[in-house]
Amino acid sequence: MAIFLRNGQKAIYDETQDKQLKKLYGHIAGRAILKVMTLPVITNIGGAYMNSPLSKASIKKFIKKNNIDMTEYEEKSYRSYNDFFTRAIKEGARPIPEDPKVLMAPCDSKVSYYKIEDDTKITIKHTVYKLEDLLKSPRLADEYKGGTCLVFRLTVDDYHHYHYFDNGTSEKEVIIPGIFHTVNPIANDYYPIYKTNTRHYTMIHSENFDDVVYMEVGALMVGKIVNANKKEFKRGEEKGYFEFGGSTVVLLFKKDILNVDEDIIQHSKNHDEVKVKLGERVAIHL
Repeated sequence: MAIFLRNGQKAIYDETQDKQLKKLYGHIAGRAILKVMTLPVITNIGGAYMNSPLSKASIKKFIKKNNIDMTEYEEKSYRSYNDFFTRAIKEGARPIPEDPKVLMAPCDSKVSYYKIEDDTKITIKHTVYKLEDLLKSPRLADEYKGGTCLVFRLTVDDYHHYHYFDNGTSEKEVIIPGIFHTVNPIANDYYPIYKTNTRHYTMIHSENFDDVVYMEVGALMVGKIVNANKKEFKRGEEKGYFEFGGSTVVLLFKKDILNVDEDIIQHSKNHDEVKVKLGERVAIHL
């Protein structure tokens, strides 16, 4: 998998973490280690450290290693690593498109595209899902057959807040807890699932894109999803943020709603991603 910029150039990024996780997921011994690391007592200790003043020491090194442009963010003295990780963007740093028919990226991320068909398998955080498994609802999955799935994968260097892509209202909130297994729990003809991350999704009635599923997928270890739970919202308003850990936003659109930008479609065919910023165009209403 590679990451491309909108101009077609290949982005340079550190693949070390991805390679390490793939090795761990690929062996029973590695999954046993991850099982211990994801125990509540361990994740609580990790979370407490990330929220403590002791974690401040790693902030400068992290900024330098990941080439983060801090001029885009509000100036402040960070109390902890998590305080830094959830840093706020400066007003105006991520312009919102004026055309309401333009679908904007809801967050800084690496985006990939899937056309939703009966046999579509969606890869999120090293786990492959069929849509009914992702949503835990075959009925809801059927409503989006023939539609579009956009996966926005955030990495540790990204701005970790996510925003509403349109005006609208929230109709329903669903929380699905994550599970981690050391061996394959589903020995069937489709695909193995060793873990399912925590998912929060909101059924949104949007002004310009019909009914949309807006899902947040939490990180494996200490990551936490923090939502504002607004009943009414405007395009560009913040929906929530992720605490420490790489995380993902998934948007599901019904059939005949979107025309996804061609560069995203073509790179997705090769299982590659496209780097986008909050507010950047990714598709347009048909």
